[in-house]
Amino acid sequence: MTADLSRAHAAVHDAARAMAAAALGRDPGPMAAVESSSHQVYVGADAVVKLIDSASHTRLDRETALAPHLPAGLTAPLLDSGVHRLETGEVRYACYARVPGTAPGMGMPGVDAATARALAEEAVERLGRLHRWVPAGPADRTLREVPDHGGFTGRAALLADVEGLAAADRNGTVPPRLLDGLRTIAEHAPPHARTDVPVHADCHWDNWLARGRSVTALLDFEWARFGEPLDDWFFLARFSGPHAETVLDVIARATGTPPEALRAGCEVREASHLAADLRYALEHPGAHEGMAADRLRSLEELVVGRYWWRGGLA
Repeated sequence: MTADLSRAHAAVHDAARAMAAAALGRDPGPMAAVESSSHQVYVGADAVVKLIDSASHTRLDRETALAPHLPAGLTAPLLDSGVHRLETGEVRYACYARVPGTAPGMGMPGVDAATARALAEEAVERLGRLHRWVPAGPADRTLREVPDHGGFTGRAALLADVEGLAAADRNGTVPPRLLDGLRTIAEHAPPHARTDVPVHADCHWDNWLARGRSVTALLDFEWARFGEPLDDWFFLARFSGPHAETVLDVIARATGTPPEALRAGCEVREASHLAADLRYALEHPGAHEGMAADRLRSLEELVVGRYWWRGGLA
Protein backbone atom coordinates (compact mmCIF):
# COMPACT_ATOMS: atom_id res chain seq x y z
CA MET A 1 0.00 0.00 0.00
CA THR A 2 1.35 3.44 -0.89
CA ALA A 3 0.78 6.73 0.87
CA ASP A 4 -1.20 9.64 -0.56
CA LEU A 5 0.91 12.40 0.96
CA SER A 6 -1.22 15.17 -0.52
CA ARG A 7 -4.16 14.11 1.65
CA ALA A 8 -2.28 13.47 4.86
CA HIS A 9 -0.46 16.72 5.67
CA ALA A 10 -0.90 16.50 9.44
CA ALA A 11 0.17 12.88 9.59
CA VAL A 12 3.16 13.51 7.34
CA HIS A 13 4.21 16.52 9.43
CA ASP A 14 4.02 14.43 12.61
CA ALA A 15 5.97 11.63 10.94
CA ALA A 16 8.68 14.05 9.82
CA ARG A 17 9.05 15.36 13.38
CA ALA A 18 9.26 11.79 14.70
CA MET A 19 11.96 10.91 12.15
CA ALA A 20 13.97 14.01 13.04
CA ALA A 21 13.60 13.29 16.77
CA ALA A 22 14.85 9.73 16.30
CA ALA A 23 17.82 10.89 14.22
CA LEU A 24 18.77 13.74 16.58
CA GLY A 25 18.00 11.92 19.82
CA ARG A 26 15.87 14.83 21.03
CA ASP A 27 12.86 16.96 20.19
CA PRO A 28 13.60 18.69 16.87
CA GLY A 29 11.41 21.68 17.67
CA PRO A 30 9.08 23.24 15.08
CA MET A 31 9.37 21.92 11.51
CA ALA A 32 7.92 23.80 8.56
CA ALA A 33 6.93 22.45 5.16
CA VAL A 34 8.88 23.95 2.27
CA GLU A 35 8.13 23.88 -1.44
CA SER A 36 9.44 20.93 -3.44
CA SER A 37 8.46 19.67 -6.88
CA SER A 38 8.87 15.97 -6.08
CA HIS A 39 8.89 15.44 -2.30
CA GLN A 40 7.32 16.51 0.94
CA VAL A 41 10.11 18.43 2.71
CA TYR A 42 10.12 19.63 6.32
CA VAL A 43 12.80 21.89 7.75
CA GLY A 44 13.65 22.42 11.41
CA ALA A 45 16.45 24.21 13.23
CA ASP A 46 18.81 21.24 13.01
CA ALA A 47 17.29 18.71 10.61
CA VAL A 48 15.64 18.43 7.20
CA VAL A 49 13.34 15.52 6.33
CA LYS A 50 12.43 14.50 2.77
CA LEU A 51 9.57 12.07 2.18
CA ILE A 52 8.00 10.48 -0.86
CA ASP A 53 5.42 7.73 -1.16
CA SER A 54 6.97 4.34 -1.73
CA ALA A 55 5.35 3.83 -5.15
CA SER A 56 6.94 6.95 -6.62
CA HIS A 57 10.39 7.13 -8.15
CA THR A 58 13.34 5.49 -6.36
CA ARG A 59 15.77 8.38 -6.77
CA LEU A 60 15.71 9.12 -3.03
CA ASP A 61 17.11 5.64 -2.44
CA ARG A 62 19.87 6.50 -4.91
CA GLU A 63 20.67 9.67 -2.99
CA THR A 64 20.80 7.98 0.42
CA ALA A 65 22.96 5.17 -0.96
CA LEU A 66 25.52 7.73 -2.16
CA ALA A 67 25.41 10.16 0.76
CA PRO A 68 27.77 8.32 3.16
CA HIS A 69 30.42 7.98 0.47
CA LEU A 70 30.52 11.45 -1.07
CA PRO A 71 33.60 13.65 -0.55
CA ALA A 72 33.62 15.20 2.93
CA GLY A 73 31.96 18.60 3.22
CA LEU A 74 30.27 18.43 -0.17
CA THR A 75 26.67 17.91 0.95
CA ALA A 76 24.51 17.84 4.07
CA PRO A 77 25.29 14.90 6.41
CA LEU A 78 22.76 12.07 6.24
CA LEU A 79 21.41 11.26 9.71
CA ASP A 80 18.93 8.51 8.91
CA SER A 81 16.86 7.02 6.09
CA GLY A 82 14.45 4.20 5.47
CA VAL A 83 10.76 3.32 5.10
CA HIS A 84 8.02 4.53 7.44
CA ARG A 85 4.43 3.34 7.60
CA LEU A 86 1.65 5.89 7.83
CA GLU A 87 -2.04 5.02 8.19
CA THR A 88 -2.37 5.78 4.48
CA GLY A 89 0.60 3.62 3.45
CA GLU A 90 4.39 3.55 3.27
CA VAL A 91 6.75 6.42 2.64
CA ARG A 92 10.47 6.49 2.00
CA TYR A 93 12.36 9.16 3.90
CA ALA A 94 15.77 10.71 4.42
CA CYS A 95 16.75 12.89 7.36
CA TYR A 96 19.70 15.26 6.95
CA ALA A 97 21.51 17.60 9.28
CA ARG A 98 20.53 21.14 8.40
CA VAL A 99 23.37 23.08 6.81
CA PRO A 100 23.39 26.88 7.20
CA GLY A 101 22.46 28.95 4.18
CA THR A 102 19.70 29.37 1.63
CA ALA A 103 19.43 28.50 -2.05
CA PRO A 104 20.44 31.32 -4.44
CA GLY A 105 17.52 30.14 -6.60
CA MET A 106 16.92 29.61 -10.30
CA GLY A 107 18.29 32.59 -12.18
CA MET A 108 20.03 33.85 -9.01
CA PRO A 109 17.37 36.53 -8.34
CA GLY A 110 18.60 39.50 -6.35
CA VAL A 111 22.24 38.36 -6.48
CA ASP A 112 24.74 41.06 -7.43
CA ALA A 113 27.53 40.48 -9.91
CA ALA A 114 30.35 40.20 -7.36
CA THR A 115 28.42 37.68 -5.28
CA ALA A 116 27.49 35.66 -8.38
CA ARG A 117 31.16 35.39 -9.34
CA ALA A 118 32.19 34.40 -5.81
CA LEU A 119 29.47 31.75 -5.56
CA ALA A 120 30.32 30.39 -9.01
CA GLU A 121 34.00 30.11 -8.08
CA GLU A 122 33.15 28.12 -4.95
CA ALA A 123 30.59 25.99 -6.78
CA VAL A 124 33.10 25.08 -9.50
CA GLU A 125 35.65 24.20 -6.81
CA ARG A 126 33.16 21.90 -5.09
CA LEU A 127 32.15 20.30 -8.36
CA GLY A 128 35.84 19.74 -9.04
CA ARG A 129 36.03 17.74 -5.80
CA LEU A 130 33.12 15.64 -6.96
CA HIS A 131 34.63 15.11 -10.42
CA ARG A 132 37.97 14.04 -8.91
CA TRP A 133 36.34 11.60 -6.51
CA VAL A 134 37.03 7.92 -7.25
CA PRO A 135 34.05 6.00 -5.87
CA ALA A 136 34.37 2.36 -4.90
CA GLY A 137 32.12 -0.48 -3.84
CA PRO A 138 28.45 0.47 -3.27
CA ALA A 139 28.92 4.06 -4.48
CA ASP A 140 30.48 2.90 -7.74
CA ARG A 141 27.64 0.45 -8.33
CA THR A 142 24.99 3.08 -7.59
CA LEU A 143 26.52 5.59 -10.01
CA ARG A 144 26.61 2.94 -12.73
CA GLU A 145 22.86 2.32 -12.38
CA VAL A 146 22.13 5.06 -14.90
CA PRO A 147 18.75 6.77 -14.54
CA ASP A 148 16.84 8.01 -17.58
CA HIS A 149 18.33 11.46 -17.14
CA GLY A 150 17.43 13.00 -20.49
CA GLY A 151 20.96 14.30 -20.89
CA PHE A 152 23.44 14.05 -23.73
CA THR A 153 24.85 10.58 -24.44
CA GLY A 154 25.97 10.95 -28.05
CA ARG A 155 25.16 12.26 -31.51
CA ALA A 156 23.08 9.31 -32.70
CA ALA A 157 20.97 9.27 -29.55
CA LEU A 158 20.32 13.02 -29.77
CA LEU A 159 19.32 12.79 -33.43
CA ALA A 160 16.97 9.93 -32.50
CA ASP A 161 15.46 12.04 -29.71
CA VAL A 162 14.84 14.91 -32.12
CA GLU A 163 13.09 12.59 -34.58
CA GLY A 164 11.11 11.09 -31.70
CA LEU A 165 10.00 14.58 -30.72
CA ALA A 166 8.96 15.31 -34.31
CA ALA A 167 6.92 12.07 -34.42
CA ALA A 168 5.23 12.88 -31.09
CA ASP A 169 4.32 16.38 -32.27
CA ARG A 170 1.11 15.42 -34.08
CA ASN A 171 -0.47 18.85 -33.65
CA GLY A 172 2.46 20.93 -34.87
CA THR A 173 3.21 22.39 -31.45
CA VAL A 174 6.92 22.73 -32.20
CA PRO A 175 7.59 25.07 -35.14
CA PRO A 176 9.57 23.41 -37.97
CA ARG A 177 12.38 25.98 -37.68
CA LEU A 178 12.95 24.89 -34.06
CA LEU A 179 13.05 21.21 -34.98
CA ASP A 180 15.50 22.05 -37.77
CA GLY A 181 17.62 23.98 -35.29
CA LEU A 182 17.69 20.99 -32.94
CA ARG A 183 18.73 18.74 -35.82
CA THR A 184 21.58 21.10 -36.71
CA ILE A 185 22.86 21.10 -33.12
CA ALA A 186 22.60 17.29 -33.01
CA GLU A 187 24.45 16.85 -36.30
CA HIS A 188 27.41 18.81 -34.94
CA ALA A 189 27.44 17.07 -31.55
CA PRO A 190 30.30 14.78 -30.49
CA PRO A 191 29.82 11.10 -31.43
CA HIS A 192 29.83 10.01 -27.80
CA ALA A 193 29.70 11.49 -24.30
CA ARG A 194 32.24 10.40 -21.73
CA THR A 195 31.13 8.55 -18.61
CA ASP A 196 34.31 8.58 -16.57
CA VAL A 197 33.72 10.94 -13.61
CA PRO A 198 30.96 11.25 -11.01
CA VAL A 199 28.57 14.11 -11.81
CA HIS A 200 25.65 15.59 -9.92
CA ALA A 201 23.65 16.10 -13.15
CA ASP A 202 21.13 18.55 -11.62
CA CYS A 203 23.27 21.25 -9.99
CA HIS A 204 21.16 24.31 -10.79
CA TRP A 205 21.08 27.06 -8.15
CA ASP A 206 18.02 25.68 -6.37
CA ASN A 207 20.20 22.74 -5.30
CA TRP A 208 22.96 24.79 -3.67
CA LEU A 209 23.01 26.43 -0.27
CA ALA A 210 24.97 29.64 0.25
CA ARG A 211 25.57 32.14 3.03
CA GLY A 212 26.78 35.55 1.96
CA ARG A 213 29.33 34.94 -0.79
CA SER A 214 30.15 31.39 0.34
CA VAL A 215 28.68 28.10 -0.81
CA THR A 216 27.82 25.81 2.10
CA ALA A 217 26.45 22.66 0.43
CA LEU A 218 25.32 20.95 -2.76
CA LEU A 219 22.05 19.08 -2.24
CA ASP A 220 19.84 16.49 -3.99
CA PHE A 221 22.08 13.82 -5.49
CA GLU A 222 19.11 11.89 -6.86
CA TRP A 223 20.32 12.15 -10.48
CA ALA A 224 24.03 11.56 -9.76
CA ARG A 225 25.76 9.23 -12.20
CA PHE A 226 28.94 8.82 -14.19
CA GLY A 227 29.34 11.42 -16.92
CA GLU A 228 31.67 14.26 -17.82
CA PRO A 229 32.20 17.62 -16.11
CA LEU A 230 30.27 19.49 -18.83
CA ASP A 231 27.11 17.75 -17.60
CA ASP A 232 27.40 19.82 -14.41
CA TRP A 233 28.85 23.01 -15.86
CA PHE A 234 25.79 23.27 -18.12
CA PHE A 235 23.38 23.39 -15.17
CA LEU A 236 25.53 25.89 -13.30
CA ALA A 237 25.69 28.33 -16.21
CA ARG A 238 22.22 27.89 -17.73
CA PHE A 239 20.35 28.71 -14.55
CA SER A 240 22.41 31.73 -13.56
CA GLY A 241 20.01 34.22 -15.15
CA PRO A 242 21.74 37.54 -15.90
CA HIS A 243 25.03 36.14 -14.56
CA ALA A 244 25.40 33.38 -17.17
CA GLU A 245 28.35 35.09 -18.89
CA THR A 246 30.10 35.54 -15.56
CA VAL A 247 29.59 31.89 -14.64
CA LEU A 248 30.83 30.72 -18.04
CA ASP A 249 33.94 32.85 -17.55
CA VAL A 250 34.51 31.38 -14.08
CA ILE A 251 34.17 27.83 -15.38
CA ALA A 252 36.48 28.43 -18.34
CA ARG A 253 39.18 30.03 -16.18
CA ALA A 254 38.98 27.52 -13.33
CA THR A 255 38.96 24.41 -15.50
CA GLY A 256 41.10 25.52 -18.42
CA THR A 257 38.26 24.78 -20.85
CA PRO A 258 38.35 26.81 -24.10
CA PRO A 259 35.29 29.11 -24.07
CA GLU A 260 34.11 27.90 -27.49
CA ALA A 261 34.21 24.27 -26.37
CA LEU A 262 32.37 25.14 -23.16
CA ARG A 263 29.59 26.95 -25.01
CA ALA A 264 29.24 24.20 -27.61
CA GLY A 265 29.08 21.52 -24.92
CA CYS A 266 26.42 23.44 -23.00
CA GLU A 267 24.40 23.98 -26.19
CA VAL A 268 24.35 20.26 -26.94
CA ARG A 269 23.27 19.42 -23.40
CA GLU A 270 20.46 21.92 -23.44
CA ALA A 271 19.27 20.53 -26.77
CA SER A 272 19.22 17.03 -25.27
CA HIS A 273 17.22 18.04 -22.20
CA LEU A 274 14.74 20.11 -24.21
CA ALA A 275 14.15 17.37 -26.78
CA ALA A 276 13.51 14.81 -24.04
CA ASP A 277 11.28 17.09 -21.95
CA LEU A 278 9.22 18.32 -24.89
CA ARG A 279 8.66 14.80 -26.18
CA TYR A 280 7.53 13.69 -22.72
CA ALA A 281 5.17 16.66 -22.42
CA LEU A 282 3.65 16.03 -25.85
CA GLU A 283 3.18 12.34 -25.11
CA HIS A 284 1.29 13.22 -21.91
CA PRO A 285 -1.04 16.02 -23.06
CA GLY A 286 -3.01 17.87 -20.43
CA ALA A 287 -0.81 16.83 -17.52
CA HIS A 288 2.24 18.79 -18.65
CA GLU A 289 1.00 21.82 -20.59
CA GLY A 290 3.02 24.16 -18.39
CA MET A 291 6.18 22.17 -19.03
CA ALA A 292 5.59 22.21 -22.79
CA ALA A 293 5.13 25.99 -22.85
CA ASP A 294 8.22 26.58 -20.73
CA ARG A 295 10.40 24.26 -22.81
CA LEU A 296 9.17 25.83 -26.05
CA ARG A 297 10.28 29.25 -24.80
CA SER A 298 13.69 27.81 -23.93
CA LEU A 299 13.94 26.12 -27.32
CA GLU A 300 13.21 29.44 -29.02
CA GLU A 301 16.02 31.01 -26.98
CA LEU A 302 18.36 28.15 -27.84
CA VAL A 303 17.74 28.01 -31.59
CA VAL A 304 16.58 31.46 -32.66
CA GLY A 305 18.20 33.51 -29.90
CA ARG A 306 21.46 31.50 -30.12
CA TYR A 307 21.52 31.55 -26.33
CA TRP A 308 24.99 30.11 -25.83
CA TRP A 309 26.59 32.36 -28.44
CA ARG A 310 25.03 35.74 -27.80
CA GLY A 311 27.54 36.88 -25.18
CA GLY A 312 31.20 37.67 -25.52
CA LEU A 313 31.73 35.19 -28.36
CA ALA A 314 28.65 36.14 -30.39
